[in-house]
Amino acid sequence: MNVGVCRINFRLHENCSLKGKRQVVKSITGRVSSRFNVAVAEVDDHDLWQSITLGICCVSNSKRHSNEVLSRVVDFITKSHFEAEMLDYEIELISV
Repeated sequence: MNVGVCRINFRLHENCSLKGKRQVVKSITGRVSSRFNVAVAEVDDHDLWQSITLGICCVSNSKRHSNEVLSRVVDFITKSHFEAEMLDYEIELISV
């Protein structure tokens, strides 16, 4: 079993409330999880209005497939016009 984990950091430039942040998080997580069949959750920066850290997980029988899925997720988020700017990301592949 292979697990692919991706951590993505975002910046919300014009956000002024946690309610606004929740709307953006819900939009990103809903679209990504339904389109790619991966698990998505906010994993850090819960109380910061202008910062989002998402964790994305994919379980597969090959490292290559997990890496491809997570790379497509990152490309999708980069090309989509969400209200958040992607600052950086990292992908880690774990064999269990």
